[in-house]
Amino acid sequence: MALTFPEVRKIRTLRRSRFGCRNCKLRKLKCDEGKPQCKRCSSFGVLCNFMSNIPDLQPVAADTGPLVVRKKSKVQPPLTNAVWTSDASMSYQLNPKCQDFITRYLGRGLITPDDPNMMQVNRKLLELSFAYPFLMHASLAVALTYDRHLNGSLNAPRTLEECYHWSQSTILLNKRLREPIETKDKDPIWGTAAALAILTFSSPDACTPEQAWPLKPSDSSDLDWVRMSKGKMSLWDMVNPLRPDSLFCVMAATYAQMNSPLPEGGIEGIPRALAAVCNLEHSSTAETNPYFHAAHAVSRIIDLPDREVTIGQTEPFTRSIDGPFKELLRQRDPAALLLIYLWYRKASRSIWWIELRARAECPSICLYLRLYHKENGAVRAFLPGGALADMFN
Repeated sequence: MALTFPEVRKIRTLRRSRFGCRNCKLRKLKCDEGKPQCKRCSSFGVLCNFMSNIPDLQPVAADTGPLVVRKKSKVQPPLTNAVWTSDASMSYQLNPKCQDFITRYLGRGLITPDDPNMMQVNRKLLELSFAYPFLMHASLAVALTYDRHLNGSLNAPRTLEECYHWSQSTILLNKRLREPIETKDKDPIWGTAAALAILTFSSPDACTPEQAWPLKPSDSSDLDWVRMSKGKMSLWDMVNPLRPDSLFCVMAATYAQMNSPLPEGGIEGIPRALAAVCNLEHSSTAETNPYFHAAHAVSRIIDLPDREVTIGQTEPFTRSIDGPFKELLRQRDPAALLLIYLWYRKASRSIWWIELRARAECPSICLYLRLYHKENGAVRAFLPGGALADMFN
């Protein structure tokens, strides 16, 4: 009998401090509880926030975030070479680095460079970001993350600027959602929610495969990106991105792909070897087999040319991560891990933020399966060097 995962794992789970600062809790690190400034906050360059009056991830250096935050006034002081973003009560002056990122990345096809509809959406979102600081912070965080992606280094951690703008966007959006929502606010809210979902997905808490899920010890953050994606969709009815006056209505075809129904039964379209690994038969349904929807969703994109794989085509798999299948992933079930591995391998070739997570989690899944399921030849055949690797990779 093979040893279970807890019996063979040698990685020690770090003990979390109970009275640490919020920054360390936000970054999922153990705080040394030193006052007034813990060592982790000092090394990261942020103000330690044991006290409630200090914001999360507030940079010590003034040039990492907006240079100036002012109460709105009737007379704006004259400024040279400055860009402002403001809501009804606050104005934010963007520093030169933020202005550079706006010039280089925002307003273009940052999300999917070859999609003209997405380029149109991005340009309009950029205009709105100057009136909605939560959208500007989210856009800058995504641009900074994309810049890290272009560097191509697996070991590149999230930067202080990324964390700062991500945190500020989350705080400001949550504050805005507690107030009445007008029609003019709906597009900026949806755009910000989409950006935050991208940030959560593209930012695994790991720089190497050994630190990544599923090799890392289990904790409550496992599959956090699934929860964030579902959180974004909880706003759908409130903002209705497909309403006629929405700037997102040009993406109707993409949303239709995302929502296209999966088969109700059978294994048509699923490669025979994959169906065998998942114990799928012609009589199988989602009610009788927990892999059913995930296997069908992966099989839809397996044979597509990489350039034809779009957001709309990858989304059905993320939506299949629910109920029994999600629990199988949490338990590190080999067939469930194989399905998400195959999805990562295909989707990461055309969607950059999926690639950022796949860089760490794909090799981590391979290592895990080889270490703890080496007797499962049917699964290992799909991994690099296996009999089916070329067919599915």
